Amino acid sequence: MEKIIISPSKYVQGAGVLKKLPEYLNRMGDNVLVICDDFVMNLVKDDINEAYKNEESKAEFEKFNGECSREEINRMIEIIKERNINCITGVGGGKTLDTAKAAAFYTKIPVAVVPTIASTDAPCSALSVIYTPEGVFSEYLMIPKNPDIVIMDTKIIASAPVRLLLSGMGDALATYFEARACQKAEAVSMAGGTSTKAALALAELCYKTLLEDGYSAKIAAENKVVTKALENIIEANTYLSGIGFESSGLAAAHAIHNGLTVIEELHHLYHGEKVVFGTLTQLVLENAPQEELNTVLAFCKKVGLPVCLKDMGLEVINYEKMYEAAKAACADGETIHNMPFKVTPSDVYAAMLTADKIGEEFGR
Repeated sequence: MEKIIISPSKYVQGAGVLKKLPEYLNRMGDNVLVICDDFVMNLVKDDINEAYKNEESKAEFEKFNGECSREEINRMIEIIKERNINCITGVGGGKTLDTAKAAAFYTKIPVAVVPTIASTDAPCSALSVIYTPEGVFSEYLMIPKNPDIVIMDTKIIASAPVRLLLSGMGDALATYFEARACQKAEAVSMAGGTSTKAALALAELCYKTLLEDGYSAKIAAENKVVTKALENIIEANTYLSGIGFESSGLAAAHAIHNGLTVIEELHHLYHGEKVVFGTLTQLVLENAPQEELNTVLAFCKKVGLPVCLKDMGLEVINYEKMYEAAKAACADGETIHNMPFKVTPSDVYAAMLTADKIGEEFGR
């Protein structure tokens, strides 16, 4: 089996880089379509218009309607054709970015991804998650290449709600442990091969960066300022985790996250807040050294990530639902089967209940 690593063609990060947008996009196209929702439009439109004021190239805006659906993607495709657009830029959250990636794929034009939050590692990926117009999951669109450029304006990201940054840390926390498990199992990643040493090293660097800079970055974000620690965490949440998961693979943590979606009482949580519990459960499944488990728990407690079901808002455990979640985590095709040993629903059920109790009692 081949070893494969994939990534965006370029990654740019810094405070105020949105004002340099033409500098990065002119080589990709001179008639740019910028898509964003109403909130983000109010946030970035003036800066982008100012950036293009003295340029021969131009940027046109189109409101994103809120759902990455086939209908919305097709609407963007028609706009691209009608206006002779030769580059599309998605600015905002995951669904905006996924719509831009999908529209670029179908029209064969370059795509720039400009997240305004650092809540997941999805911006760098060659993937769009498609929903129905009502917001129900429909399908994954696997795109043959990663975005042409990912641009992270850390000044904008520092102004976003802190909980979103923490969710990104929760998502990134799983990266190394899942990558390590996939490497042991020689599992095939989303890149189509087994992990390279480079991808595994980036996943491990992601974990180390979280431990070193996570708390300081949280404090900076609470004060809406950009520090070196915040810069490092934005890179970890987005780039290091993005390359680490896509080119090394997902394992139990994300499968358990998917299983937890059957529990309605947890629907209010962000993606990374559920992934954290998946990571703790994976470590229990592996019978990881207590020292390693304690390090992860201490990090989560310090930055304010949930470590047990009560932290996640589940005051009373419904054991039947927990077992349903365990079964869902082990469904055919789930990434839990990338673990280097066989995992059953009973194993996951036992590990979830154990992880919950360990997390609840930690630090008492």
